[in-house]
Amino acid sequence: MQVDEDAVGAVLNRLRRAQGQLAGVIAMIEAGRDCKDVVTQLAAVSRALDRAGFKIVASGMRQCMAAADGAAPPMSEAELEKLFLTLA
Repeated sequence: MQVDEDAVGAVLNRLRRAQGQLAGVIAMIEAGRDCKDVVTQLAAVSRALDRAGFKIVASGMRQCMAAADGAAPPMSEAELEKLFLTLA
């Protein structure tokens, strides 16, 4: 499965945002910031990563549905379920 070109930009933006947020969390911990602030930022990093993963899975589902016309082997329901559960 490949991520379609339209989704690549969105996924990369989300991953870069998560990367920046994670660097911020590291700096917060090193600076001895309040636990509540650190946890809030960690949750934001987690959401950004989840959204990137869901975007990739959604792209795969679109490809799978498009492949139903016989152009490429479709992804099985079990494979799609496994992808979703990986993110759960």
